[in-house]
Amino acid sequence: MGYLNLDNEKTKKTVGELNTLLADYQLYYQKLRNYHWNIRGKNFFDLHIKFEEMYDDAMVKIDEIAERILTLRLSPVSNLSDYLKRSNLEESESYISDADMVKNLLADHGKIIKQMRQVIDVADKNDDEGTIDLVGAYIRELEKTSWMLDAWASTH
Repeated sequence: MGYLNLDNEKTKKTVGELNTLLADYQLYYQKLRNYHWNIRGKNFFDLHIKFEEMYDDAMVKIDEIAERILTLRLSPVSNLSDYLKRSNLEESESYISDADMVKNLLADHGKIIKQMRQVIDVADKNDDEGTIDLVGAYIRELEKTSWMLDAWASTH
């Protein structure tokens, strides 16, 4: 890896995990758009705004993950069909209750956090502090968002 001082074979493993995380975030982003567009009922205003905030954040992370893969001198996955094959997440119906939307997102958060921890584990074996630092911050942020959604769900 030249100036990065990383082992090429170990870096390929890290990028494999990053590409899975990228696929997870792409499905998560689209699910948030779906929910933002299709939220109904008395919680419309609160959740419509929250889902937009969340998909804006996911969009930034998608770009940062892809750029990290490029920094590691490999290529990010970029086809929808590949995302569907690689992702730990599943698509969602559009017309579900607000409570089910939040429940689905919390379940997805658990899967995404698990994948983030897998990325960190593999990156740690390659002394790849850049990837660890990037993804570690994502874990903290997604845990906080999960706490907030869970607090909302407990009252609805």
